[in-house]
Amino acid sequence: MDLNNRVVIITGGKRIGRIVAQQLAERGADLVLSYRGSKSEAEATVADVQARRRRAIAVAADVSKAADCAALVAAADTAFGRVDALVNMASVYGSKPFDELTEADFDRDLAINLKSAFLCSQSAIPVMKRTGGGRIVNFADWLARSGRPTYLGFTSYYVAKAGVIALTEALALELASHQILVNAIAPGPILAPPDMDPAEAAAVAKATPVGRWGGELEIAKAVLAFIETDFITGETLRVDGGRHVA
Repeated sequence: MDLNNRVVIITGGKRIGRIVAQQLAERGADLVLSYRGSKSEAEATVADVQARRRRAIAVAADVSKAADCAALVAAADTAFGRVDALVNMASVYGSKPFDELTEADFDRDLAINLKSAFLCSQSAIPVMKRTGGGRIVNFADWLARSGRPTYLGFTSYYVAKAGVIALTEALALELASHQILVNAIAPGPILAPPDMDPAEAAAVAKATPVGRWGGELEIAKAVLAFIETDFITGETLRVDGGRHVA
């Protein structure tokens, strides 16, 4: 897919999402950015896109809810008349010991990390079909892609991200005949959380075969590759600096 004059929806478009949006705009895409509690950051990303002479809007949406996902896609369709790609980046990440994990915790992880990708895809697919095809890029995790939970305290997160891989494969099969290609990215150590201890961040870099954190641009490159491809579907790509072979 040539991105020039295409319309891309990004959910959860802050931090890494901002760089993804910038790179898509550089390729000529117009952007629709969803946000829940970070309006100022979404508006800053809109400004980034507009500075590259592309169109962009920010839409408030809780993408764990079907009505909000439908409204997000409708806003994109109303503003730009089409939806060519959907990048499901909305995610929450956190740990809790298994014996403290509540039903609400489990439901929240699955709703935001997994169900949101299903709901947004379900809303976007009819619009993509109307214009002859599209691309969906989901976000899993390198550990789920490798089948290795590895760390204690991430049960619901790991289950949700494993589900994203299964969803990606199922949608790829369902939608291939409509020229809608569905793939997933499984990030490893890309960007250290703002509150991470510097010593811990250094330890993560040391445990990564390439010896460093990847940086946001590596995710943007993978998103671009999956949107621009015309033949790859049903794949989950680890972007982890070799962590899965360490």
